[in-house]
Amino acid sequence: MTGSRWPAALVLENGRVWKGEGYGARVESIGEVVFNTSITGYQEIVSDPSYAGQIVVMTATQIGNVGTNPSDTEARRVVCAGLAIRELSPLTASWRSEQALPAWLEQAGIPGIDGIDTRALTRCLRDEGAMRGTITPHVDAISEVLERVRAAPKMDGQDLVPGVTCAASYEWTKPSWRAEDDGRALPVPPIEFHVVAYDFGIKENILRQLRELGARVTVVPAKTPAREALALAPDGFFLSNGPGDPAAVDYGVLAARELCASGKPVFGICLGHQILGLALGGKTLKLPFGHHGGNHPVLDKTTGKVEITSQNHGFVVDPASLPSGVHVTHENLFDHSNEGLAVEGKPIFSVQYHPEASPGPHDASYLFARFRDHLKRAR
Repeated sequence: MTGSRWPAALVLENGRVWKGEGYGARVESIGEVVFNTSITGYQEIVSDPSYAGQIVVMTATQIGNVGTNPSDTEARRVVCAGLAIRELSPLTASWRSEQALPAWLEQAGIPGIDGIDTRALTRCLRDEGAMRGTITPHVDAISEVLERVRAAPKMDGQDLVPGVTCAASYEWTKPSWRAEDDGRALPVPPIEFHVVAYDFGIKENILRQLRELGARVTVVPAKTPAREALALAPDGFFLSNGPGDPAAVDYGVLAARELCASGKPVFGICLGHQILGLALGGKTLKLPFGHHGGNHPVLDKTTGKVEITSQNHGFVVDPASLPSGVHVTHENLFDHSNEGLAVEGKPIFSVQYHPEASPGPHDASYLFARFRDHLKRAR
């Protein structure tokens, strides 16, 4: 069952219009329209806080076939601006499903549209770049809708972190999902370290991975001053993923600069990587259409190995802007953009992609072990 449906349209700021059927919440939502090439994991994608302010176009042809469940949601609140797909599955065929995708989106207040040519839409975004757009039920007033789209703010310069960070500090205790042996869950690693994680829009599976490496995790709001984080006396710090323009998150950059000066290990992922790059003296650039998907090949320059990675970002650290002593450690083999950095002689490193990716790939999960090694040596 796909629930109630209604005429809907996806309208881009360049005037292109795709008409289809609406599902989820019957509302108009404006955001930056981006495409994601993942075949699986639509629930994790939509619930990733990094997609705040963005309408996600899935290139996979049918979405919704495994439904949704609470365990696969990456954040407490779903904040993406919308979901555009080719075909909404009429059936939910998974024993783990507890709610159909349309009902889940409606409950979250997120609109969706299907029945559109997502191949043509993706090609438009690839050729012209990500742009503002909307999913709207107002199909008989497209000219007025287009005016609202063009009046909406662009992603450049937007600080969206306040809308996704936690309101107060909290402790995270849940480990990652692990295979069972003879019906018995494997033991949870004992606590060896204390890590303070800055929440710029953190995904829950990152927190699970931090707990899995033996850390007690204290999650703090994005605007927490570095002195307060240092006062917690942790063994290291983590800078999370999140949405928007990293250059607008000046408070995060300031905190990261002070954390780096502490001498303790610092690990950043996605927006956290970009914030770290800015804190170290680099600059960030906006990509034409971003990297969104689960099939991006990345070269680890420290080992010479190539890993397939999950990515979700529209900005990158400009490698030419990095000062002496800050090295590029990973490179995207699609466009040769920066995918990681490290500080020479210090336990400070970050990656642009998602090594914790759920449902996958998991080629880069070794980075959490690398962070654990830094924590051990720094004790």
